[in-house]
This record gives sequence, structure tokens and C-alpha cells, in this order.
Amino acid sequence: MDYEFKTKPFKHQEDAIKESWFKEFYALFMEMGTGKSKVAIDNIGMLHERGFVDSALIIAPKGVYDNWVKGEIPTHLPDRIQRDVLRWEPKRTKGFAKRLENFIMEDFIGVKIFVMNIEALSTPRGANTAGRFLVQNPNNIVIIDESTTIKNRKAARTKNLQVLHKYAKYRRILTGSPITKSPMDLFSQCSFLAEKALGYNSYFAFQNRYAIVRQQKMGQRSFQEIVGYRRLDELNEKLTQFSKRVLKSECLDLPDKLYTKRYVPLTDEQKRLYDQMKDMALAMLENGELATTTSVLTQIMRLQQISCGHFTPDVGETRSLESNRIEELLNITEELQGKCIIWASYTHDIQRIYSALRDCFGPEAVALYFGDTAQDMRQDTVDRFQDPKDPLRFFVGQPRTGGFGITLTAATTVIYFSNSYDLEIRLQSEDRAHRIGQNNPVTYIDLVSPDTLDEKILTALKSKVNLAETVLGEETRQWFQ
Repeated sequence: MDYEFKTKPFKHQEDAIKESWFKEFYALFMEMGTGKSKVAIDNIGMLHERGFVDSALIIAPKGVYDNWVKGEIPTHLPDRIQRDVLRWEPKRTKGFAKRLENFIMEDFIGVKIFVMNIEALSTPRGANTAGRFLVQNPNNIVIIDESTTIKNRKAARTKNLQVLHKYAKYRRILTGSPITKSPMDLFSQCSFLAEKALGYNSYFAFQNRYAIVRQQKMGQRSFQEIVGYRRLDELNEKLTQFSKRVLKSECLDLPDKLYTKRYVPLTDEQKRLYDQMKDMALAMLENGELATTTSVLTQIMRLQQISCGHFTPDVGETRSLESNRIEELLNITEELQGKCIIWASYTHDIQRIYSALRDCFGPEAVALYFGDTAQDMRQDTVDRFQDPKDPLRFFVGQPRTGGFGITLTAATTVIYFSNSYDLEIRLQSEDRAHRIGQNNPVTYIDLVSPDTLDEKILTALKSKVNLAETVLGEETRQWFQ
């Protein structure tokens, strides 16, 4: 390749670049931590220097898109390539509106890079802005980072991106886990690349080819359910024509992951409330009131909250419960050397953890990264945590917010105060610490209350089972026993 890289690629990255850079559409199915962002940026650079593109639209999850602007692009795009980078601002301000208009319309000698969060594509304003940018800058490349965010074909952002697809000259999707629930996840992702990338422009035709669907009954409710898959070798063969699969185990000599559990018994108050809620869920199940995945997961969430030490009723404010979990967390942190990530699913718990660690270790030792954290503070928190000289030791975050895209390799310990029952979120959050740049083994500690849903959720995750796919049907009762 006649291209001078700013950062030297690993062998697997070089192979991916060679195979992808000139393709009209391509999927980089590169496992978390293998550097797929660099490959995509080098795609931009190579296409630009050969005169094929002068603009790029990068779409990433909310917690990730800042990292493209402040981390990935400056790190990997050669300095010789002039660039004008604009980050999407959700709030309407006169200053940003003027900057945006000039950015879209200007003639620029170099490459214009517009970075948007995927959530913006769910709104008319965001979708229209992205469309204007692509129409006014037709020599473009569109990159969707963490493309499983568009696996739901019914979601507004997926529908909007399928419309924008026709204005994209080059198209890339990036994800380490293209299939999180089923092979059906592939349809919308690949349809963005090309209408018939997998041979079908109809989801139902695709489903009929590769899925086994049967009519199922649960009480008085009847529904269609995918019960199996077929012709997956054929599907894989189609994928290989326009994708590159990279696994860490095949290309990187990363340290081992080490897993352990710390058991936290329920207090008397927790046990009484837990048993009450469990009995109520079983009664609702008998009466047919738990007939949807959402209703079942709601009851599971409430039971999990009780295990964590709080409860949110249908009416009224969240109340804290007497619990041993914070105390056990402090016991663990006092044993640790070095930096540590603490993941918790619920805002109430995150705030309690923050207060406890601040009181124990001081305000400089702990920082938050969750939905309420301001955008301009998120990258600063990551940078501080990654700095070995900074006193920040504890990164307390919500995996749904902080578990994607960011690098936290300064950590050698990751604690799960509570687990998401979404398999993708667990895998992504694990690999914030276990990726390129990690030189030490990473220890993962799960806090588990015996004889509760904690154990069942963790077992499902370790078995690579997505809970949302298993809670309906004959096994539903087992989750509440």
C-alpha cells in the first residue's frame, strides 16, 4: 500500500485495511479492543489521498462519539491531511447552528469529518442534518460505529439511516459483536451497507430463508417465535464477501481475564421484601399478567434492585434498604492496589457508591461516568483515569453509558456491583479494560447475593445467554423460584 500511516498498524489491522479501503461497502467485525476505529480512519485517509472522498460522517453511540473527536481521529489520521472536524451538539444554540451551516456548505481543501451520536438519528432534526451534510458533500464515506445500535429494523434511527444510505458513496459498519441475540440482527446492519448485501431487500424473506418460525402459546396469548436457525453456513459465506472478522484470541497476546465472585447475603429487610415481590411475580404469572418480555423483565429488575439495596415502587420515590453490599464493596476496594472500574446498573446505586468511596478515599480518588455526567466531563474523566500520575483510582460508571467505545486499560480490577441482563452490555463493559494497551491480567469481581436472581443472571451471562431471549415460555417460572 502506498500510504504512510501515522500509527503503525498491527498485522490484523493491516490485513483489514488492505481488504477494505477501496470497497464501496464493508463490515469490520473486529472484536472489542482490536482497533477497528483505526482501520476505519485509515480508510478515510487512503480514500481521501486518492481523491475519492472529501467528507466523512461518523455515527457512534452517545458515550463513544466524543472519543472519535478527541481521541481516535487526532491519534490515527496523518497530520499531513487537513481536516475540519465537527461534533454534533444536541442543544439548539445560535453559535452551533451558524458553525454547522458553514461546515456543511463550505468548500474545504481537505476532509470534513462530521461526528454524530446515533441517538440524534432518531430525531427529525438529526436525520435531516445528516442528510443535508451528505447531499452537499457527495464524495463521502459514512461509518457506523457499534452497528448493533441499528439492528432493530423498527427503530426510528434504523429507518432514517436506511433512507440516508442512498446518499452515502462509501459505507462502513463497525462492531465486535454483529450478532447479539440472533442471526436476524444482521439484516438491518447489512442492509445499510447495500440493499441486497445478504441477498434480500425484505426482512421477512431473509427470515424465511434463515430462521425457523413456529406459532407458540402462553396462556391465552398466541405469538410467532423463532425457534431455530438454518443455512447458517450459506449466510456466513455471504458475509465473508464483504466483511473482515477479527478475534482477539487470534491476533493479540493480551493477558488473561480472571473471574471471581464475592457473596453478599441479604439483610432481613431485603429478604422480606424480596420474598414478597417474588410471590407477587409468581401470582401475576399464574394470572397471565406477565405475558410480555417487558413485564417479566420489569419484575426481574425490581428483584435485582432489592438485592442491590434499594426499591422503587410504582408510585413514590426510590427508598434505600438496609444492605451489606456497599460495605462489601468497600472491603474489596481497601484490598486493592492500582485503579479499578466499578459498574452498576442503577443510578441510585451509582450515587451511593460514589459517596461511600469519596468518604473513604477522598474526592480526588473517585469519578462518575453515567447518564447525568456532562459530555464535556466524560473524556476528561477517561483521560484522568488513564493518567498513572493522576490520583483518580475509582471509575464508577453505568455500563449502558460507559461500557462502549472508551479505553480504560489503567484498570486491573473491574467490579460489577450489579449486572445488566443484556449480554452485549456485559461483554462490552468487560473489554473497556481488556484491550490494546493492557499489560496486566484483569480481575473481574461480581457481587452476588445467594439465592437471588443475581446468580441466575450471572449464570446466563457466563453461558452467553441474553436474558431477554429466555424469559418467555416454559422456563419463565424458574426465574422467580
